[in-house]
Amino acid sequence: MTKSKNSATQHFDAIIIGSGPGGEGAAMGLTKAGYNVAIIEREESVGGGCTHWGTIPSKALRHAVSRIIEYNHNPLYCKNNSTLHSTFSQILGHAQVVVNKQTRMRQGFYDRNQCTIIFGEASFTGTHTVSVKKPDGSREYYSADKFVIATGSRPYQPADVDFSHDRVYDSDSILQLKHDPRHIIIYGAGVIGSEYASIFRGLGVKVDLINTRDRLLEFLDNEISDSLSYHFWNSGVMIRNGETYEKIEPTEDGVVLHLQSGKKMRADCLLYANGRTGNTDRLNLGKVGLEPDSRGQLKVNENYRTDIEHVYAVGDVVGYPSLASAAYDQGRFVAQAIANGEALGRLIENIPTGIYTIPEISSVGKTEQELTAEKVPYEVGRSQFKHLARAQIAGTEVGSLKLLFHRETKEILGIHCFGERAAEIIHIGQAIMEQKGEGNNIDYFVNTTFNYPTMAEAFRVAALNGLNRLF
Repeated sequence: MTKSKNSATQHFDAIIIGSGPGGEGAAMGLTKAGYNVAIIEREESVGGGCTHWGTIPSKALRHAVSRIIEYNHNPLYCKNNSTLHSTFSQILGHAQVVVNKQTRMRQGFYDRNQCTIIFGEASFTGTHTVSVKKPDGSREYYSADKFVIATGSRPYQPADVDFSHDRVYDSDSILQLKHDPRHIIIYGAGVIGSEYASIFRGLGVKVDLINTRDRLLEFLDNEISDSLSYHFWNSGVMIRNGETYEKIEPTEDGVVLHLQSGKKMRADCLLYANGRTGNTDRLNLGKVGLEPDSRGQLKVNENYRTDIEHVYAVGDVVGYPSLASAAYDQGRFVAQAIANGEALGRLIENIPTGIYTIPEISSVGKTEQELTAEKVPYEVGRSQFKHLARAQIAGTEVGSLKLLFHRETKEILGIHCFGERAAEIIHIGQAIMEQKGEGNNIDYFVNTTFNYPTMAEAFRVAALNGLNRLF
């Protein structure tokens, strides 16, 4: 390992910029390989956007709201028309408790592995050097043989929207919501917009969900997308598909949204959740010879190396799949590439999707529309949660599991789940789907014995339902 080359500039074998899942995975892999590693984090604590503004707080909020809904729909607790009420600002406290626990845990990982943490904002000053602007305005300088860019992404903010107004939010600033709105407009019905539509509607807030596309979450299997649309409609969410804003007009006590279709609507506040951009604009990448695309993303090869030999990138800054779980794996792989010359692992082909609406959605593999377009002879097996004893006991009867399998080989081609705990349930099927050869066969679910009563039984019921369709 190399030592300091300049007494005024501390040198490391590798510097990782960003302490989210991708940066953490790279740092842990390199320190365990014996490298002298530093990680630069511009915020006051480690964890990145995933821990502080994205995955962790939004899922903590969702969990709290889901439990409130469950309580209010259970006749055992909800007697004499007494219901449990809470506001967004009240449940934010629960989310912050979880964030603090995650931050302490991740800080411990770096401490135990003797990884240097440098707090401040990094920017390149040369091909192998970076400047770090400290919170007090001072600067420190560091150099390294290798760099890993893992700076994540942030909500896209169009120039014609006034995000400084206290009634206009993005998916980061919504976590600083101080007032309790009675009506919110959510512009953008992707994963983030749909999740927050569930959260606010679950708290009794009137929600207008503006979808710039023709249907919700178009990448999902059509039946699952339709199920979400119906559930939103049934719970009172107003969905407006195929709409684009003309102007977002903040007022003293709210927001007026002008749509290009001529419609206008007013609400207490607006959450803009339409797109994200990579956090690369302040890295001064020109100094190292890199230029991100219009979305702030960098091109990398199979080893996550950029066009510059000693600079790598992982996570949201490289685009698809833009998932925290995948970013951590990418970080591990880039550590392998630096230590061994090439990455020993690759992301799996069928990456599961978890969407934390209420109820949850989770999918892995092909959709019906994809298999139809590819002319694959497939069959469908379904299980309704309302028929499962465990769902009846828990009062979580909304939802279903759908298996897609090859008519001739019985190979599992896709699994789609809508309902409470969908993101957990999906992994049972995923484990079988990832088996090679005859191990990936829908007969497994018929021939194995499941605990009773469990939600896992849905796989056996769906498998039997699908096999009964064969002739």
